Amino acid sequence: MPDRIVSWHPSPSKPRYTPPAGAVDAHCHVFGPMARFPFSAKAKYLPGDAGPDMLFALRDHLGFTRNVIVQASCHGTDNAATLDAIARSDGKARGVAVVDPAISEAELAALHAGGIRGIRFNFLKRLVDDAPKDKFLEVSRRLPAGWHVVIYFEADILEELRPFMDAIPVPLVIDHMGRPDVSQGPGGADLKAFRRLLDARGDIWFKATCPDRLDPSGDPWNAFADAVAPLVADYQDRVIWGTDWPHPNMQDQVPDDGHLVDMIPRIAPTRELQHKLLVANPMRLYWPEEP
Repeated sequence: MPDRIVSWHPSPSKPRYTPPAGAVDAHCHVFGPMARFPFSAKAKYLPGDAGPDMLFALRDHLGFTRNVIVQASCHGTDNAATLDAIARSDGKARGVAVVDPAISEAELAALHAGGIRGIRFNFLKRLVDDAPKDKFLEVSRRLPAGWHVVIYFEADILEELRPFMDAIPVPLVIDHMGRPDVSQGPGGADLKAFRRLLDARGDIWFKATCPDRLDPSGDPWNAFADAVAPLVADYQDRVIWGTDWPHPNMQDQVPDDGHLVDMIPRIAPTRELQHKLLVANPMRLYWPEEP
């Protein structure tokens, strides 16, 4: 067995920034524990166990109230670990699943009952072997009411994916803004292309996340803050935020989660923006039944 990867900080700092009451970490994951929830035979990496107890302890340490748990690629289409974490959250977590496109309506209904509110399509070739657009499009037409599709891709294939995204009949959420080159600045080619995507449909959301992945200058991620703050301001009703804990494949550049939280006022400088980013928007997307 290959060495298991540890990609999370062993002792994240306490953030200086205090999130508003009810704040949601809207992009995080769980890994295993492997003894109960084995990883996919197709997984491109083998992480150490990072289960719900660790996730919820981090949530409390960082000052958040809820989580949206996104199925990690290492678990493939077996969503058992994600569903287990949601079930153990006392109603404070919902999730995004990865599914076989041939999934039945009964199976989708069971995922909904378990707290899933969307499915994820991954187009990163280093993480998945096959991304069949035709089958993805077909399953997107069969989702339970109120669900959305999360799409993960890199900036260089945005234009290639446009016809596919245009055909998806439910709201879209773009992981990590489609991984733009933030060193280009807010007016760079990647963010201009991403703005064109957002302008094309009023139901495309995005996650203003992962400075540790997107900003090669490193902590304190100044290029990320400069590039992303205008995007958050201009599309403030369609943006959410998350830690990305336990930071898959970031074992060589493990971020301090407290520092990630301290990025929030740099991309959302007003209390109104912070409330939208962390409370109003994710609640509307994942807990719409709550007032």
